[in-house]
Amino acid sequence: MNAFFFVAWPYVAWVLAIVAGIYRYFTARYTYSSLSSEMLASRSLFWGSVSWHYGIIPILLAHLLAGVFPSAAAAAVSRPGALLGLEVVGLALAFLSILGIATLIGRRLGTRSPLRRETSGMDWVLLAVLALQVVTGAGIALFVRWGSRWYPYTAAPWFWSIVRLDPDPAKVAALPGFVQLHFVSGFLLIALFPFTRLVHLVTVPVTYLWRPYQIVSWLGRRGAGRSPMP
Repeated sequence: MNAFFFVAWPYVAWVLAIVAGIYRYFTARYTYSSLSSEMLASRSLFWGSVSWHYGIIPILLAHLLAGVFPSAAAAAVSRPGALLGLEVVGLALAFLSILGIATLIGRRLGTRSPLRRETSGMDWVLLAVLALQVVTGAGIALFVRWGSRWYPYTAAPWFWSIVRLDPDPAKVAALPGFVQLHFVSGFLLIALFPFTRLVHLVTVPVTYLWRPYQIVSWLGRRGAGRSPMP
């Protein structure tokens, strides 16, 4: 199984994400959206979305930087105080992410919730995998201590071996099962990327930097006497 999950699976996930992502871009470009549900339940969306994004984005950046610069990451946590501080912050962010994803899932579970009718099967799959990812990540922080210290020497070399097209799963194969599950589900998210709302991550609205101002005119009694707004 290690040969599949830690050698073949990363390549399958990336090829699927790239090929299906390109196909979706050229055949259904206007579906590249997060499909906001703010009009249906704005308050729960605010608390869920804010908690989720403020928790998960720093965690993703930390994983990325430690993977790209493993030597610098190892040096940064070489002192016990720095290691402890980073671990505490990481665990807090993990719990914030769990709060966010739990809120985003909970707002869809009510039998009378209008969101339930608007949630597709793929939305449920995505939410389940995201929840699995953050829960296993928090579990690693709690039960496999000092991940900031061993990550540059285990996961990072494995990631780089995949990039070099010479995958070496030896170091990650010795890790506990739920740590391996965390890695596998991470690549599952990559594979799901082009089939879900996650594609909105690549739609950075850079054109807003040079787009002309919109002119909004208020009509009716409420807007009587108001001038157009830029």
